[in-house]
Amino acid sequence: MAITEKKISAETALYLYKNLLLPRRIEERMLMLLRQNKISKWFSGIGQEAVGVGVALSSEPEDYILPMHRNLGVFTARNVPLYPLFCQLFGKADGFTQGRDRSFHFGIPEHKIIGMISHLAAMMPVADGLALAMKLREEKAVAFSFCGDGATSEGDFHEALNLAAVWKLPVVFIIENNGYGLSTPTSEQYACEHLSDRAKGYGMHGFHIDGNNIFEVMKTVGQARELALKGEPVLIEAKTFRMRGHEEASGTHYVPDNLFEDWAEKDPIHRFELYIESEGLFTQAELEEVTKEIDQSFKQDLEKALDADDPVFEESKELARVYTPTSKEIPAHKDGVTYEHRFVDAIQASLRQAFEEDSSFLIMGQDIAEYGGVFKITEGFLDQFGKERIRNTPIIESGALGAALGLSLEGFKPVVEMQFADFISCGFNQIVNNIAKSQYRWSPSLNITIRAPHGGGVGAGPFHSQSVEGWFMQVPGLKVVVPGTVEDAMNLLYGSLYDPNPVLFFEHKKLYRSLRAKIPDKANFEPLGKAKVRREGTDATIITYGMGVQWALETAGAFESKGRSIEILDLRTLLPLDKEAIKATVQKTGRVLLLQEPSLTLGPLSEISAIISEECFEWLDAPVMRCASLDMPIPHDKGLEAGFMADRKLSEKIERLIRY
Repeated sequence: MAITEKKISAETALYLYKNLLLPRRIEERMLMLLRQNKISKWFSGIGQEAVGVGVALSSEPEDYILPMHRNLGVFTARNVPLYPLFCQLFGKADGFTQGRDRSFHFGIPEHKIIGMISHLAAMMPVADGLALAMKLREEKAVAFSFCGDGATSEGDFHEALNLAAVWKLPVVFIIENNGYGLSTPTSEQYACEHLSDRAKGYGMHGFHIDGNNIFEVMKTVGQARELALKGEPVLIEAKTFRMRGHEEASGTHYVPDNLFEDWAEKDPIHRFELYIESEGLFTQAELEEVTKEIDQSFKQDLEKALDADDPVFEESKELARVYTPTSKEIPAHKDGVTYEHRFVDAIQASLRQAFEEDSSFLIMGQDIAEYGGVFKITEGFLDQFGKERIRNTPIIESGALGAALGLSLEGFKPVVEMQFADFISCGFNQIVNNIAKSQYRWSPSLNITIRAPHGGGVGAGPFHSQSVEGWFMQVPGLKVVVPGTVEDAMNLLYGSLYDPNPVLFFEHKKLYRSLRAKIPDKANFEPLGKAKVRREGTDATIITYGMGVQWALETAGAFESKGRSIEILDLRTLLPLDKEAIKATVQKTGRVLLLQEPSLTLGPLSEISAIISEECFEWLDAPVMRCASLDMPIPHDKGLEAGFMADRKLSEKIERLIRY
């Protein structure tokens, strides 16, 4: 089945042919190496080369491309050096991730390529963020984001398309519809005739094309790019076929034989060869010489990569990749005058101060612009900073968080407001698998701040009252901050905003308007990860954070009248933990009560208990005790909620600890 197109020069034909042939010949060599057990896994793109190559050749160097498993042609057409690319595919030390990840799970910012993660469609919101960055800078550039037919059922696909359309972003989404999501045929994945029909529902342009026709791919991509630059995002469905298994181990037994026969005739390289011969541009013998030339072009790099060193584990080196050191020098504001601030005022003031200082800050979230957010943190920000920086989003969490990742890769400092911390579950994958792991794997540092109003005590019920900070304590790469005083609300947020790592900043809803203190009007930068002794004591220590600090201060004051001296250690940051401060207070008092608002089982302070038992046992005069809320959902009724809360049992627990 030949392809037809207007005449092209022999030079152009040869250029296209070499670009199509190079990834094919590399893949065929990789399949041989797989059979020889020299590589561990391979996702074949054989039969799909026209899509990746066509997009890469039709885009401009300043355009971003976010490829998937089967887009080796994107890397080769963008002239990515083959030696480190092969090392990456072999898991060698000289690969782009230095053995920390495999296959195409990496990015090369200098080539404007941002690689995938295994969670399908997760990179599509990232493309939105990259596109927004380019739009804000008024650059004539587009983000091209790939996904397969299977990924179109994922929530991130729909959130990304909707956000792109609403914000009129310069982005083009490309579906490589190869007929199967692993073994599930498209007939069992969607009921519409074409996936590109979905574009209309989002107010986007949609194209359904022959993905094995290099001319049609390039022509459509060129049209899509022009539309995207005008703020009209595009969805392209490229119909193609996977001639191998999802990955080689899965085989192809589930695919009818006649499909292979039909699609073999539509093979993009075979069809292009027929076109070249029909136009009299090259003979078969000449094409065979081109094949030999292509094979020689990567042979040396391949052999060198096969002999390259494997990664060597060095604990300090690996741990150093998890976080970027906080090196920013921010002068302290020496304002001797103090003013009364509520907890909510301190957060707002800190946020405003950072936005006034640095135009790379912007905030995204639901109802944060004209409305000012449900807790009015950003009230007045729209008038002061404008719609480009104070951005309402649709009701999305994952899409906004993915966009924040894209913005951060381009040097912006995005802030994402979760309307309630409970809703962060809808963006969990973006936080723990995409944002948290990127720097360790390959990326530059990511300055992303996620603000999340949390906590109970206001009768908001089981879906608006949870304290979910503990969910994230076991995810290296994140920082988790929970202030318990007005001053910390201001200064720790300021520190979070300027920290070059992803930070989750939890703000207690009950403290917003109930807690007041006299503090300076300007925030001062504090590095994250340092605990603070809120009250000196000798008889026992309460280790806590957030709302627990206020509970502990009140209770310790009551015990002072009984002649008991209670120390209070405010952790402030749950990840990373200040172990030295924990050890110091245990050594000082010998008795420890761990106080937390979340439920008891596997709560945040269970980790503190383990640290004390393992590293401070000889200093203890009593067992480590815990005071936590009940193991149940948070009820709505205030009386029921009060029975659930940890503070109900705090005095009793301290008595037991001291009497032991």
